Amino acid sequence: MNASTQSIHIDPEALGRKYQEERDKRLRADGNDQYQEVTGEFAYFVEDPYIDSELKRDAIEDEVEVVIIGGGFGGMLAAARLHDAGITDFRIIEKGGDFGGTWYWNRYPGASCDIESYVYFPLLEKTGFVPKQKYTNAPETLEYCHVIAKTYGLHERALMQTMVTSTDWDEETGRWVVSTDRQDRLQARYVVHSNGPLNRPKLPAIRGINQFKGHTFHTSRWDYAYTGAYTGGDSNGGLDRLHDKRVAVIGTGATSVQCVPHLGAAAKQLYVFQRTPSSVDVRNNQPTDPSWIGSQPAGWQDERRRNFESIMTGARVKEDLVSDGWTEAFRLLFGSLRDKAPSKARMALWAATAPFSPKLYQVGLKSYLTSKATDYMNLAREMELADYRKMEQVRARADSVVEDPETAEALKPYYRQFCKRPCFHDEYLPTFNRPNVTLVNTDGRGVDEITEGGIVFDGQEYPVDCIIFATGFEVGTDYSRRAGYQIHGVDGVSVSQKWTDGLATFHGMHSRGFPNSFFFGPAQSGFTATYTYSLDEQSVHLAHILSTAKAKGATRIEASEAAEKQWVQTIIDKARLTAEFQEKCTPGYYNNEGKVNTKPQNNTYGGGPIEFFDLMAKWRASGDLKGLELRE
Repeated sequence: MNASTQSIHIDPEALGRKYQEERDKRLRADGNDQYQEVTGEFAYFVEDPYIDSELKRDAIEDEVEVVIIGGGFGGMLAAARLHDAGITDFRIIEKGGDFGGTWYWNRYPGASCDIESYVYFPLLEKTGFVPKQKYTNAPETLEYCHVIAKTYGLHERALMQTMVTSTDWDEETGRWVVSTDRQDRLQARYVVHSNGPLNRPKLPAIRGINQFKGHTFHTSRWDYAYTGAYTGGDSNGGLDRLHDKRVAVIGTGATSVQCVPHLGAAAKQLYVFQRTPSSVDVRNNQPTDPSWIGSQPAGWQDERRRNFESIMTGARVKEDLVSDGWTEAFRLLFGSLRDKAPSKARMALWAATAPFSPKLYQVGLKSYLTSKATDYMNLAREMELADYRKMEQVRARADSVVEDPETAEALKPYYRQFCKRPCFHDEYLPTFNRPNVTLVNTDGRGVDEITEGGIVFDGQEYPVDCIIFATGFEVGTDYSRRAGYQIHGVDGVSVSQKWTDGLATFHGMHSRGFPNSFFFGPAQSGFTATYTYSLDEQSVHLAHILSTAKAKGATRIEASEAAEKQWVQTIIDKARLTAEFQEKCTPGYYNNEGKVNTKPQNNTYGGGPIEFFDLMAKWRASGDLKGLELRE
């Protein structure tokens, strides 16, 4: 732990009480039901503002080997890895006007990635692309999506501006029938569902939300026709049409942190409505040195990605290759524990006496010794103290930057750092020093009402011309609702029906009753801060399975009942490791809006991404596709 945090004085008991109080303020009985589904009169919030004109084409009837649903990084990586494995008979279906997924939709001013670009951008060694900065922005990310698409010839295999309406298994033909809103009918041996966890905007169900007479839009569908042209080809596009406008932003998550500085500089008046403040640390972006990229040895990106995620899970590494706000935070969390670790002699003693403990036979030797070491070091308490110190540092930054003491206090996050996705930004906090920018702190309540002319909180109406919802994407809702279509498997059973009582998969990718269907995403899989890394690993896994099945002469792939049950139990057992942490967190999409462990099998793999990736690599190396039933 560095000296700057080690020297910070904290009162753990007082902070613990404060964290609990702030959490309790934000707990709601309605959980995810507090959000309004973007259908019916709210459907305009999901319309595509970025297409020049609606695509007109005839309906398509086709038969292909693989249909990939989703044109974000997941869909592109699936296509790329299949292509490299010699499987090229595929179609990609994407509802947007081009590739990009989340980055196609998120074009708000200031949109950028908070993960180092050399880690976040997959396939850099394959494409030869050199990111301009350590942290890339949205336009460059979208540009890179086009580079990947061009490298693998994806546009000619894609159906853009097309929404899947259903996927239905035909037992007789052994094919999936994929239907779209353009009356397409595609028959595919395999379907890859790569819809992405962040694709469907969510709206708060605020009383009167449909009564407002001014202009409204969601940040994922930014209306540059209203705010000003998206000029210059970068995320700092002009917002000149807001110079005489009173603008409100609802939400203060990562999106708001990035766009508020631009709105504050452009609008006549900006109101920022906050329920829970974000943790905002230093960003310190730097330009890329092309010679550094050029000097890297083969395999450097895989090494860098693995190094980053290893640090994020507390693993010991020789060197922090990334050295940014993320890795610093985790070095602080785990660094002080090294000196408290049990000696080799003590570990040997525990191993020798383990046969006398009933717990050994319940969990196995590795888990038994891990539990003993955790108790010995008082791991949870030591990490809590380290987290308190780091967050005191973050809160002190608000005091040092924001001039008004009341506003500075309101911007301080009182929760563990990784209860919500941390933000790194150098312009957000100073924006609240502008005379035209007002923070409306709802202290966990949210706004009371939207009227014809403004927003009401605590009896005061704030008149505005425009309301911008920076309220994120749906997470934790029904799969078919987020995907926008239903999946019907064997005997017509839908995936929603099967997963009513919780997810049931094998390795997060297969679900029994849905043969030849592959699910991409974090559920029951390895979750990473670098989501593209996880998607790339899933794509490698997919290509291996299809290649191996082809070599074995199999055309039907399905998880066995026993393998699925065992994996679900593994997820439940691993979830117990993080349950206590999540229960103490302020509500958000990380902990299902405070409703923790209602369905523990819906969690990600609790052992961390590197452990999961290694487990999958070992499984692939066996070559027998154990746990999958193969048929001709």
